Amino acid sequence: MIDLQKPLCSGFGPQTTATEVLTGIDLSGKIAIVTGGHSGLGLETTKALAGAGARVIVAARHPTEAETATKGLPRVAVKEMNLSDLDSVRAFAELVLAKDLHIDLLINNAGIMACPETRVGPSWEAQFATNHLGHFALTNRLWPALRGGARVISVSSAGHHNSPIRWDDIQFTRGYDKWLAYGQSKTANALFAVHLDWLGKDDHVRAFSLHPGKIFTPLQRHLTMEEMTVEGWLDASGVPADPTFKTPQQGAATQVWAATSPQLDGLGGLYCEDCDVAVRAETASEPFVGVKVYAADAQEAARLWALSAASTGVEAFTTVRRDEADGDRTSTAKQPT
Repeated sequence: MIDLQKPLCSGFGPQTTATEVLTGIDLSGKIAIVTGGHSGLGLETTKALAGAGARVIVAARHPTEAETATKGLPRVAVKEMNLSDLDSVRAFAELVLAKDLHIDLLINNAGIMACPETRVGPSWEAQFATNHLGHFALTNRLWPALRGGARVISVSSAGHHNSPIRWDDIQFTRGYDKWLAYGQSKTANALFAVHLDWLGKDDHVRAFSLHPGKIFTPLQRHLTMEEMTVEGWLDASGVPADPTFKTPQQGAATQVWAATSPQLDGLGGLYCEDCDVAVRAETASEPFVGVKVYAADAQEAARLWALSAASTGVEAFTTVRRDEADGDRTSTAKQPT
């Protein structure tokens, strides 16, 4: 079996910006949804896609703030959605489906990082619930608008190196660690793309996950200056001290590239970084580079999908059958429940 999880030599790199990866690409007539598309990497993604001609729907927890941030951008509309509230996710999806739109690009960008222990819904750990379960429910509910040709982008992180899925205690009921919780949620983002791509490719829906790089954005809102200084991100006076950090425009580039690049035509289920397909972490010469085996494992991905469907009560596909003799799997799309 050919391993496709290896760089394509795309011609881009860590300094490439979101606008640069769209050079020569016309997105006129395309419709994109960007969760959290009004802040940080999401805003730069919205700007780049709209600048290339796409119509962009920004899904935002605080629509007034989003309206202000995106004011003046062409072809951009803001709709309310709170990923940690599945009723809100359902309402947003129903609004989109009622307009009978075809969604070409779904960029699951929004997320939280290293927050204090917080419980949402039926006592779910907030990072797993917001970063993964909310996007899982959204994508499944939007399935009728994605079928026929779309890319779904799941913004993961090198933080996935910190933790696989903690099957014995996913919700951290036996003690909370904010970095392990973040890492698990980012592993979930990568596994989500693996299984969605397998389920969706016959309907011409392909999925990718990615690490955007290290960037100063509102994602760090829960971290103290002391914590960021200890990490080496800031110096003692609060000035950025890590030269490997990207600008927001550079940080948004990989998700825009994954969503639009013709270099990825015919591919899917891959983890990307620095505007290219990433290496496998086990072959990387540096720490926190590439994708871990547990974040790219098809069986782990299928297991997480089943758990997520049971947890959210949302599923756009019938039960998956695996033929143990030849490894073939079959599924049939249905309306989300």
